[in-house]
Amino acid sequence: MSTTETSKKLDAPQEFTPYVPSDDEEYMNEAQRKHFRGLLVQWKRELMEEVDRTMHHMKDEAANFPDPNDRASQESEFSLELRTRDRERKLIRKIDQAIGRVDRDDYGFCDTCGLEIGIRRLEARPTATLCVDCKSLDEIRERQLGR
Repeated sequence: MSTTETSKKLDAPQEFTPYVPSDDEEYMNEAQRKHFRGLLVQWKRELMEEVDRTMHHMKDEAANFPDPNDRASQESEFSLELRTRDRERKLIRKIDQAIGRVDRDDYGFCDTCGLEIGIRRLEARPTATLCVDCKSLDEIRERQLGR
């Protein structure tokens, strides 16, 4: 199945606005899960479309330049695009995992402590799996071990 076919199967509205919870609603209720699932699906669709554009661009622009400088410039451009697509491929994997958590009603809760991640954090980083406190501790540990 091509990425175009895959993106056509994803069912999300085209535009999303930040979810504004009311004071009396339960965290990660049906409306919130639906909102974040749609947000994740839209994000994935956009990334998949970018992959398609890159593939077409690389096919259309691929040429065997006689000038070594031109050839090196093209190879450098293609290398940069491929690195970017590789990072996006990893992001798509995280998005798929987040969609799976939404479908299992496990989305929005910290993997480490089990507390709520929070709507504002999820709006900023829909693939977040850690609350702000646990992520901060994780980054501190990373810096200490990295030195």
